[in-house]
Amino acid sequence: MHHHAYLWAGPKDRFDQEALRRPPHPDPPPAESKPEVILRYREVATEFPKSDLPPIETAYWLVKPRSLVRGTWPDPEEAAAWLRDRLAEYAPRFASGAERGGTRLKALVVSAAERLGSGGDVSLGFYLERPSYLSLALVTCSPNRHMPGLACPLGD
Repeated sequence: MHHHAYLWAGPKDRFDQEALRRPPHPDPPPAESKPEVILRYREVATEFPKSDLPPIETAYWLVKPRSLVRGTWPDPEEAAAWLRDRLAEYAPRFASGAERGGTRLKALVVSAAERLGSGGDVSLGFYLERPSYLSLALVTCSPNRHMPGLACPLGD
């Protein structure tokens, strides 16, 4: 078991494009569907796996391009340390002053290490100034507890 790190920061309106953050339905629409439904299905089926947008379900990071993996660690504490460093890096830009507090951020890191240690995933999101959004995720792999059929993006 190991843990992959993912980070996305960008415009809030791009993050809000939920259709591109959801995997396509396993069954395509019937041939008699409206052309716009078929076109939209094809777009999502093509774009979802290669999009850098954070997926709605954390485990689906594993189907994204391997270039999006920001780090991989066998030890949950090391993965949580990456999270700690990213929180420290971005906290000054958090839109909410309450989210910048050191005690709260430390609690998030401790909780993340515990969750990863038990085989879970971690997904955090923060509004940044401008309006922008930050998504941080740590995904347990080989296998993922919630979606064991997803392959490791690094091929192990």
